[in-house]
Amino acid sequence: MGVASHGLNRFTRFIEWIERGWVDPSQTPEVVASFGSLEQWDGRLGPGPLNAQDCMGRAMEIAEEHGVGIVALRNTNHWMRAGTYAWQAAEAGFAAICFTNTEPNLPPWGSEKPVLGNNPVAVSIPRSGGRHVLFDGAMSQFSYGALETAVRRGERLSVPGGFSRSGELTEDPGEILDSQRALPIGFWKGAGLSLVIDLLAATLSAGNTTRDLGTQEGEYGVSQVFLVLDRSLLDSSAQERIERTLVDLHSAGTTGDSPVRYPGEGLLEIRKRNLRDGIPVDEAVWNQVKRLVRDPGRLRS
Repeated sequence: MGVASHGLNRFTRFIEWIERGWVDPSQTPEVVASFGSLEQWDGRLGPGPLNAQDCMGRAMEIAEEHGVGIVALRNTNHWMRAGTYAWQAAEAGFAAICFTNTEPNLPPWGSEKPVLGNNPVAVSIPRSGGRHVLFDGAMSQFSYGALETAVRRGERLSVPGGFSRSGELTEDPGEILDSQRALPIGFWKGAGLSLVIDLLAATLSAGNTTRDLGTQEGEYGVSQVFLVLDRSLLDSSAQERIERTLVDLHSAGTTGDSPVRYPGEGLLEIRKRNLRDGIPVDEAVWNQVKRLVRDPGRLRS
């Protein structure tokens, strides 16, 4: 899907998490409580992407029965890319929202100390032919994966993305990674949204908050929520409203060189191109993966 920052680029890190015992590849999630349209699940520290895939699948089953399906998952791990699971629902014809908390890596507005998570949210609205609307965004202006990618490529950010250690806004991704002071989206609004996402994920799942995760040596045991709406809501009249809205969006014109796009508009074409031509890889990341295959003991070298 063209999001290597949350795919191949995290592969060696995922292997490291297994070696540290933060991820247990032998575990699968299990339901621990049911409240009609809401179920609580325990991820048992299994692989985050597999746990998330299973729980989104279950949320779709619940939505078929109750109109709305919610699975709140605790004690799970990094799901890599939030949009993967919203897209999973859209491919089956469901509208969906999913979100997760993270370790503390975002300062509240007016502070230098990172006590919030950059808690990603993904929202999908299905359309015919796989042309789904998909919003996938963290609570920081740039995800930490995107910052790491920019550093490897020697690139500056297009707009300020965080603060340096001296407290100055900067477009240098390396300075932001060093300070761990990413800029919340919408300034104070993004910081507030980060907090309520964290509290909601932990409350619904009876799991860890970002504060709890900050007391550990690494990011594991996170809390996630998967919410799905019954497909019957997306009838022909709803689809017509969606299409009219997107046509209106495209008619707005542009003030720059790039056309106005809805969230996720380019993903289907990127997927087709990568399946046809192969997936582009960062040479440094690929060399790290090959080094890991040759000598697993050199993982951290």
